[in-house]
Amino acid sequence: MIIDRHISLEILRPFTMGLGLLVLVFIGFSAAQQLSAAAAGQLSMLTAFKLIGLNTLITLEILMPSAFFFSVLAAIGRLYRDSEMNALYAAGVSRARIIEAVLKLALVVALVTGLISLQGRPWAFRTSYDLESKAAAKFDLKKMATGEFVNMSGSDYIFIANDLELEQGLHKGVFLQKDHSKQKRAEIIVAESAALPVLNPGQAMQAEFFNGHHYLLDNDRHQDVSLDFDHLIIRLDNQEAQERYRRKAETTMNLAQSDEPKDIAEFQWRLTTPLATVILALMAVPLARSAPRESRMRNVLIAVAIYIGLFALTSVVRTAIEQGRLGAIPGLWGAYALEVVLLVVLVSQPWMRRR
Repeated sequence: MIIDRHISLEILRPFTMGLGLLVLVFIGFSAAQQLSAAAAGQLSMLTAFKLIGLNTLITLEILMPSAFFFSVLAAIGRLYRDSEMNALYAAGVSRARIIEAVLKLALVVALVTGLISLQGRPWAFRTSYDLESKAAAKFDLKKMATGEFVNMSGSDYIFIANDLELEQGLHKGVFLQKDHSKQKRAEIIVAESAALPVLNPGQAMQAEFFNGHHYLLDNDRHQDVSLDFDHLIIRLDNQEAQERYRRKAETTMNLAQSDEPKDIAEFQWRLTTPLATVILALMAVPLARSAPRESRMRNVLIAVAIYIGLFALTSVVRTAIEQGRLGAIPGLWGAYALEVVLLVVLVSQPWMRRR
């Protein structure tokens, strides 16, 4: 217990400071983006601060394993540099016992990281998408009131209005046009007023038109169709946004039941994030070893190279899964199997076993 407490405290000090610094840097970067959007009138200040908090929660999935890896590297390296490790070895403490102490703390950090990856991150994406879509809807309403032709939410519909009643959310004197190239037709709607949807990427969107005319014009001039209406509803395609939303914001349970390559990649990424935390932390123990008063620059450079290489490997494998070039088995598990092999090689080196 004394060894565990001592090692844990040595690691937690740089971990707390390092993670706090990374979070502050990210908050500053995120605040610059969100507050500039708020200043432009695209969203309210309250929404901007909410988005900053949600984005920070999302990025903790990556920041925590990274900060913990470098904290273990710094803490164990300091113990070697100050000859404390030699004193522990002389007192009968084995290197396996040091690794065990690091593993116990790594499991706690991995548990928190896993909760963020499996539950917190999807919830944060759902909430942030909802806030952004509502803010975008209000901003688009103002923009569409200027009398300019606007593409509605990335769909094929072109919209223009003469006036806007912002309180009621109704456009006045509206014109809507869409080309159906496959059918060689053009669709036109002219109405006294229209209610546009809240642009939620997770839901089907539709627009309502009141008191107007609906035309289907044949480009070959064979047969045109016209319709007078009191109330007309049309659906707006937004498949790309819905797909992006579904993958990042979908619950982990639903992703587990999907056989889509992109869903499989997202599901395995969430599951393996805690594993990455543990593997990186254990790798840092042998990488931190140095003789007293010996420069640690060589070890740090090797550790950084391994860290970058491991994340590059998992990113490449994840992309291969998304593109269907690699199946769920081995999937990301294959990448982490290679990392476990590297961990065993590092730990089993003669200088790691030598007393």
